[in-house]
Parts: sequence; structure tokens; C-alpha cells
Amino acid sequence: MAKNLVIVESPAKAKTIEGFLGKDFIVKSSYGHVRDLSEKGISIEIDKGFLPNYEISADKKKVISELKKLADQSETVWLASDEDREGEAISWHLYESLKLKPEKTKRIVFNEITKKAILSAIEKPRNIDLNLVNAQQARRVLDRLVGYEISPVLWKKVKPSLSAGRVQSVAVKLIVERERERNAFKSTSSFKVTGKFAESSKEFKAELAVKFDNEGKAEDFLKSCMGAQFKVDNVETKPAKRTPAAPFTTSTLQQEAGRKLGYTVQRTMQIAQRLYEEGFITYMRTDSVNLSDTAIQGAESAIVSNYGKGFHQVRKYATKSKGAQEAHEAIRPTYFEKQHVSSDSSMQKLYELIWKRTVASQMADARLEKTQIDIKAAGVSEKFVASGEVIKFEGFLKVYIEEKDEDLDESENTQDQNLPALQKGQSLTCNEITAVQRFSMPPAKYTEAGLVKKLEELGIGRPSTYAPTISTIQKRGYVEKKEIEGVKRNYSVITLKNDSLKKETKSENTGAEKGKLSPTDIGILVTDFLSENFKQIMDYHFTAKVEKEFDDIAEGNLVWNKMIEEFYGPFHNSVEFTEKNAERARGKRELGKDPATGKSVYALVGRYGPMVQIGETEDEEKPKYATIKSNQSIETITLEDALSLFRLPLSLGDFEGKEIIIGEGRFGPYVKWGEQFISLPRGEDPLSVDMSRAIEVIKEKQETDAPIASYQNKPVTKGKGRFGPFIKWDNLFINVPKAYNFDNLSQKEIEELISKKIEKESNRFIQQWEDEKIALENGRWGPFIRFGKNMLKILPKEDKSKYAPEEIAALSLEEVKKMIVAQMPEAFEKAPKKKAAPKKKAATKSTAKTKKK
Repeated sequence: MAKNLVIVESPAKAKTIEGFLGKDFIVKSSYGHVRDLSEKGISIEIDKGFLPNYEISADKKKVISELKKLADQSETVWLASDEDREGEAISWHLYESLKLKPEKTKRIVFNEITKKAILSAIEKPRNIDLNLVNAQQARRVLDRLVGYEISPVLWKKVKPSLSAGRVQSVAVKLIVERERERNAFKSTSSFKVTGKFAESSKEFKAELAVKFDNEGKAEDFLKSCMGAQFKVDNVETKPAKRTPAAPFTTSTLQQEAGRKLGYTVQRTMQIAQRLYEEGFITYMRTDSVNLSDTAIQGAESAIVSNYGKGFHQVRKYATKSKGAQEAHEAIRPTYFEKQHVSSDSSMQKLYELIWKRTVASQMADARLEKTQIDIKAAGVSEKFVASGEVIKFEGFLKVYIEEKDEDLDESENTQDQNLPALQKGQSLTCNEITAVQRFSMPPAKYTEAGLVKKLEELGIGRPSTYAPTISTIQKRGYVEKKEIEGVKRNYSVITLKNDSLKKETKSENTGAEKGKLSPTDIGILVTDFLSENFKQIMDYHFTAKVEKEFDDIAEGNLVWNKMIEEFYGPFHNSVEFTEKNAERARGKRELGKDPATGKSVYALVGRYGPMVQIGETEDEEKPKYATIKSNQSIETITLEDALSLFRLPLSLGDFEGKEIIIGEGRFGPYVKWGEQFISLPRGEDPLSVDMSRAIEVIKEKQETDAPIASYQNKPVTKGKGRFGPFIKWDNLFINVPKAYNFDNLSQKEIEELISKKIEKESNRFIQQWEDEKIALENGRWGPFIRFGKNMLKILPKEDKSKYAPEEIAALSLEEVKKMIVAQMPEAFEKAPKKKAAPKKKAATKSTAKTKKK
């Protein structure tokens, strides 16, 4: 047995470190946290100084048992979890759970997994830093108190199964406030005037220095330019420079990976974790922009060898955040000579981003020459301005350009054009002047990167909290990423060319968005309730103040449970007051009156989500309800849109002896013909579908479903589904790979695809009981039980050994059922029969044939 046991959090990290240490060391993983607050009850003894009750997680008992055995056999145990507060807490929990002795326990930290860093850490061990542990403990306890006490209030006052979180709730509030800014925004239009001028054969663009607020003024200006002789009024050229951005912190990496690579915050951190554990980058949770002397030298070597000495410039960056002591360096490559580290494209892309940003931070400024040309004509009131820049020396731009949150559209940007050499008084040819109507835009919805930037600006959360925060608010259904289709908008264009005016109306798609964060109706309702009843929790400054207090605890300047005590008293009082006095929140909004009945129409959040209601609950006749569509909100839905929800399902009449009904279901709008459901194309309004359009949709479906071939005297059809193109034969759906020409499949190819599928299916089932909807199947990771739609484990035998393949094939139905019940106790219990809801009768659309005389 090795003399030394090293414990880290992950198997990947363990494998990398073990390669650097000799035979006297064994490296094992704790697989993350081994201990946490119990899930049963609050697990905090409030009257005993907020003493937390920790328990070893059920899935970690075996890990602890194995580590305990190894620790008892080792002379020294090295706790080598990450160097931030969470890592320190993991080491402390391991120390407590393994009942380690101080004299044989050493804590080591490093911010890169390289041989040099690991051996250096071994030479300089330290004790567990209880200040860092207490800072993490304070965060965990405070967040448990907030969630445990507020969530039941939400269940009673808003909707069952809701929950609240200290950081998550203010993150949702930011998104809600931005949405309301957008809803309240009133767009205004103005006319932007651009001229195309030329000197000899060189054409360039210039913009008018002012914009006109209406079409009449824009047209009058263009008329004043008829026959005008334009000249250069002034030429100004001056040098400029651009300086590189600092190396990455956690926050800036998350933002830039979102902008450049399209990665979510969670994906960025997962990939960065892998890069760190495999020794390619330094620790990826850090507020610091500092680079070590070793890193600065490594960057210099890479710059000189790749680009030349003239591109190098030593830079030292200062960290603004006071709490940045958690990690001592920015995120950087461990070896600058490595530019390729993985065949995994996502890992390689993120590594390249980190490499380029770090190297660029040690490069010379980019030197530019900016030119501005003023253009005027006699009798024309305003001047045109042409701007351009020329890069005289690339500097860091040779390697890296930082992205911005909201870039200008390329067609709007004239800054980077090359301008001809011109002198004051020189005559120019005016080829064309155009006035284009442009509309002011509302504040942009937050992207994940934009939300991280805002949270950091406000001092809310820390590097390790951003990814779980953004993931949690989406999982809870408070925020969603909507793909919003744009709407058509007309705009005016006036063009002056050859002293002739031309006016035309063009159209553009506006408001289309993808991957942006939008609040759900539930998110808005919860935010409003919390903001009204828990002002302190929802206050940005208070949340930032709490983070500052965590920093003070980490530095040893504040006692953690005293900080909790000061918070808890007022907070608990507000919980009790709200539970007793607050009214139930439903977000109820009156939209107007239903013309048919004269009853009030409301938008509100009901037990099952956002809906529209016609009538009062107190009325003798029960109200009518309709579910709001996914692209609608109770805050913005109009009376007209609300009433249209009650018009479906709609009966159009019969076609070939079967009734046609237009409806909208879980998967969108559809045409129902007899018992067949046919989806309408995406974006098509079901209320616009008349009989002729419905018949067209039915015939298109018939044509699509027509057999393309036969196999073993059974028809083969084809289609496109959720997972791509497929063929269907004998109730088997067979995906068609890209290697095949789906539009022109040959009989041979069809037979090949079907025979492969049959062979695969024959190997799929070990045993099958179709009547019971139970099967034993071969899966990617080994055999498993399929019970209905559930995939369950094949449990070990009583002696804990695994079943051999031949034993699995011999398992009886009763034995399999016992395994199912062990994992799903209520699997075979009969649910009480529910009364069938009365079928909703389809409304009938009056047609020429069915109108009453």
C-alpha cells in the first residue's frame, strides 16, 4: 500500500495527477461533495447558532468507506480539492467524514494541474482554511434558510411546487424588468440619409450628420440636393490605438464563449472543467486577471516565435474585485507552446479562445489611422461625414478581437471603409443619396452572457454561482429561451439619383430572436409576489451586500453565524407576516367584455398555468377557460387574441364522408380528418384555414404517405420527423442516414435499411412480455429493464453479484416485477378511476352549403 493518499474531486483530475507522482502516492476521487445538509427538514439548528446538520450523501457512503480504508492504511492524507471556497469546504467535509487526524493530514492547493505545480504544492502544504470553509458554509446555510422558508409561502399564495432562491430570484427579476421595459417601449422612426460619393473611380459612403424625424423633412432635404455641387469641406486624419482586453476571468470567459462560440454558461464551465482536469488550463473559477511571471514568459515566447518581437509588450493587469483572492491567476493555458490539445471540437475551440485571449493580452497595441471627411454643397444646410480607418500595425489584432454584446449591422457600419486621398475644396461626384426610414429598438433581451455581465456589474453571485443560477431558473420554469419569429414591417425609402426622386415602400422582418432569455408568466408572477412581500431579498444592493459579507468571512473579518443571525430575524418575521396577511397572487388582468355574452374576460395564472377566463367564479353559470399559447403572455395578450382561443376546435364540415376539424394541441395546430391528425405548417394560423385549405393539407399528407416501395409484400412509406428523414415498414420507423439520397431511394437501399433494422431489433430484446409492457433489452451501456416508457436497472442478486447474460435470459416475469417495484414502489398499484371529462364539442364554421335560409 502507498504511504500517501491524495484525494481530489474528480476521476479525470485524479488520473492526471497520478501520472506526476511516484509509486509512494495513490490518487483517489471523492466524486465531488461527500456531505451536505440533509434533505429531510431544514437541517439547521437555528437556536444553536445556526448549527448545520450534515449527512453523508447516500450515493457517497461507499466512496467514503473505500477512502476511509485507504486513509487508515496511509501515513499521510493529502487533501487536494480545488483552491476556492467550495474546494476548501470539500476538503473540510472529507476531513470530518473520514475522521482524519491533524498530524497525518495535509492540505495542498494549485491553480494548474502540471507536474511542476503539483510537486511545488506537495513541498508547501498548509492546514484547512476554516475562514474559507465558513464563507461557503454561510452561503449554504443562508440559501437553505431562504429557500426552505419562502418556498412554502409560494405554494400557498401563488402555485404548488414553486421554489425561491436568494440569487436565482434576483436574476429572474432582472429578466422580468427587461421584459417590461421592452413591453413599455414605444418605437419611433427617423430617416437616416446616406450619400454615395466618388473621386475618379473610387466610390465611398458618407452619412448625413443629422436624422430627420419625418418623411417630409427627409424628402425636402433630398430635393435641396438636386443639382448641388459637393466639395470636400474638411479632412482630418489622426492616429489612434486599440489596447487588448485582460485575460479571462470566469465571468468574461462565459460571456465571450457565449458570443463567439454560442455556448451556454453551463456548457462553457463543463468544457473548461475538462480542460483544467486534463492539465491544459489553469483553474477556471476565478475573479483574477493576474498572470504569473511564468505565464508572462510563456506568452512572450509564443508571441516572439509566432509573430515576431515587435508584437510583444509586457502587461500586468490589476484585479478590481476585492473578493478575487479565491484564485491567484486568470484563466490561461498551462503550456503556451500547445495550440492543439484535443480531438474534441468543443474542447479545442474553447482552448483556442483562452490561448488567443491570453497571448493577445501580452501583445502590443494596434496602431490605426482614423480619417474623417466633411462634405458640403452650396445651398445644402447639412454636411455629410465620411469616416474610415486604416490599420497601420495589427498588434494584438493579429490574434484576437473581442466581441461586443450588440454589434452594428454590417450594412450600417461605414467605419472600416477605405477612403481615397482627398484635399479640402476638392470636387466630388454624388452618385446617389438615399433616405431610409429606421425605427428605434427596445432594450435587447438578455442572453446568458449578457445576464452574467449584469450580475457581475451588480456584485451578485460569484464565478461558481453563475452557471447553476442560470440553469436553475430555466429548470424551474421561471425563464425560458424562446425562438420568436419576427413580424413583417414596412419602411419608406427615398432615393435621389440623376436629379430624380424615387419613393418606394420596402418590408423587413423585425423582432426575430433566438436563444434569448424571456420570463414566463409564472416567473413574472413569482417575481411580483416576492418583490412586494420580501423587498430585502429582492433588492440588488442587499444581495450584493451579502456577497461582500461572504468575502469578509473568507478574510476572517466577520463571524459567519453572527452574519446569519442578523439576517434571519427580520427575514423570518417577514415570512410569518406574509404567510398570514398576503393575498393569493394570480396576476389577474381584466381584458374587457365578451361581445357574445357581455361577461368579463380575464387573463390569469391558474392552477395549471396561464389561461384566459370568461365569466366570474361566483356566477351561477361556471366560467369558460382556455389555455394561453406558448407565444402569449397574460401581461400582453389582447381581448381579441384571448377570445380567439375559444374558437377552436372548429368544424368545417365533411370531406369524403369524414368530418374535418381544425384544432390546436400539445404539438401545435392541426387538421383532424376522421381519426387522422395532420399538423399544419409552422407559423400557419389555424383560424385562417378554410375548407379548401384543409382539403389541400389532407391531400398533401395522402401524397406524402403514399408507398414508395414494398418489402416482403408490405408497403414502405417515408417521411420527415423530429429526428430527421425516415422510412416506415411494418410499424418499424427506420432513420435514413445522410449518406443516402432520401429523395431518390432505390429498392436495393430500402431493402438494405430495413434488413439492418430487423437485425438490430432481433438483438435488442433479451426477453419480452408485451401484454405487461415489460421487456429486458440490450442497451448501449448494458442490459436494462424497459417498463412502459421507463428504463430501469437490472438489480444485483442478494449476494450483491451481477447477473450473467445467460441468467438475465432466464429471469422470470415475477423476478423482473420485483426489481421494478424496488425502483418504482407504486408501479403496479391501480390508480383510482377518474371521471372522463365531457368532450369539447367543435364549433361549426358557417359555409355556403350549411347556411340556413
